[in-house]
Amino acid sequence: AQSATPAANAAEAPPEMLKAMQRDLGLTRSQAEDRLVNEAKAGAVAGALRVDLAADFAGAWLTGADSANLTVATTDASDVKAITKAGARAKVVDHSLAELDAAKAALDRAAKKRAGDAADAPVWYVDVHTNSVVVQALKPAAAERLVAASGADRSVVRVERTSEQPRAFYDIKGGEAYYMGSGGRCSVGFSVRRGTQQGFATAGHCGRVGTSTSGHNRVAQGTFQASNFPGRDMAWVATNSNWSVTPFVRGQGGQNVRVAGSTQAAVGASICRSGSTTGWHCGTIQQHNTSVTYPEGTITGVTRTSVCAEPGDSGGAYISGSQAQGVTSGGSGNCRTGGTTFHQPINPLLQAYGLTLVTNDSGPGDPGDPGDPGDPGEPGGTWSVGTVYQVGAQVTYGGATYRCLQAHQAQVGWQPPNTPALWQRL
Repeated sequence: AQSATPAANAAEAPPEMLKAMQRDLGLTRSQAEDRLVNEAKAGAVAGALRVDLAADFAGAWLTGADSANLTVATTDASDVKAITKAGARAKVVDHSLAELDAAKAALDRAAKKRAGDAADAPVWYVDVHTNSVVVQALKPAAAERLVAASGADRSVVRVERTSEQPRAFYDIKGGEAYYMGSGGRCSVGFSVRRGTQQGFATAGHCGRVGTSTSGHNRVAQGTFQASNFPGRDMAWVATNSNWSVTPFVRGQGGQNVRVAGSTQAAVGASICRSGSTTGWHCGTIQQHNTSVTYPEGTITGVTRTSVCAEPGDSGGAYISGSQAQGVTSGGSGNCRTGGTTFHQPINPLLQAYGLTLVTNDSGPGDPGDPGDPGDPGEPGGTWSVGTVYQVGAQVTYGGATYRCLQAHQAQVGWQPPNTPALWQRL
C-alpha cells in the first residue's frame, strides 16, 4: 500500500508527545493531533513545489495553531496559480532561496576571518518569512562590519539587536545521560549503526575522537569515533557489547517514543526535544540554515527552534512526529523562563560519518560511501537503503527515474513507488 508520507500520523503519535505539545505550544489535544497530520501533508506539498518552481522557489513555512496554513514564496508572479492549485498560499518576494543561501554562506566565510565581530553578532540565519538573512547582534556595529566584510548584498541582510549570548550546553535510548572521561555530562541523540558496529549520534562539543564514555548508570559504554566542533557540532560514539541500540527516544515520564526515519520537517512545524537535564519539551522550528557563534567558534548549518534546553541536554534528540531531526547543540535561556536552541540536523551527520539511523525497520548494514555532506547525490544512481538523499537528488528504481522531494535517509519499505511524499516519478 502506498503511503502519503512516512511521518507518523496523529493516531501513531505517543500520548506523551501530544501532552507535551499541549503544554509547550498551548494547544488542545485536537489541535496537536491535527498539527501532526497537517505538517506531514505540508512537507510533501512544499517539497513538490520546491522542485517544480526550481530557481524561483523562495522558501516555505507553516502557520496556525494546527499548522493548517502552508505558505510558499516565489520570485515569479506567474507561479502563484500553481502554488494555489497545490493547496498552499502564495507569496511573491524579491529574493530566491538560492540568493538568501548565498548571502548567508558569504557571512559564514567572513566569520572565519572576523571572529571578534562574529562573537558580538552571534547568530545569523535565512529567514524565509521576511525573505531576508537576519543577523542578530549584541553590537549592531559589529554586525555591519561582518556584513561589509562578507560582500553580501546589503539589501538582503537585516540586522536585529539581541541580548542573547548562545553557548554550547555543556555540564557535562535518545535523551538519556552519558558521561565523558573527564566527568562532564551530555545526552544521547539517536541510535545508529555503521556496518555491524552499534552506537549513537551526539554533539561534537561533548567529546573528541578517543574520548571514553559511560552510560547513565556509570557503566563503561563506548568511545567517540568522530567529532566536529566548531564548524559543525556533530559526533558519534561506538558502544561496547554491554549496550544495545533501540529505535527509541526517551519521552515524557520515561516513555518510549519510536523513531521511524529522518524526514526533515518544515519551518513552523512542531518539534520536541529529549535531554538528560530537563527531559521532554516541545516548540516549533523557527529557521533552518542558521549560523551561531559560541565562545569556542562559529557553527554553521544548524536549525533554530523555540524549544528550551539547559546544560547537560547537549547531544540530545530532536524529533518531529516520528522523524528524527537533529541533536542539541546550544542556545540561550532555560526551561523556566524560555529560550532559543539550535540543533545539528541529523541527515548531514549520518551522511558525514556513513551511519544508518536505527528505526523500527532497521537492521545491520553499511550505507556505503557517504560522500560530501552537502552533496545532493548524483543523478541516475540506484535507490538504496541507508543513503541520505537531499532535495533534487535523482535515482532509478524498478526501471523508472525519481526525484527527491524531502531530505531523508532511505529506510526499509521507503522505496520511491511507496512514498510519493518523498519521491516524484519523472
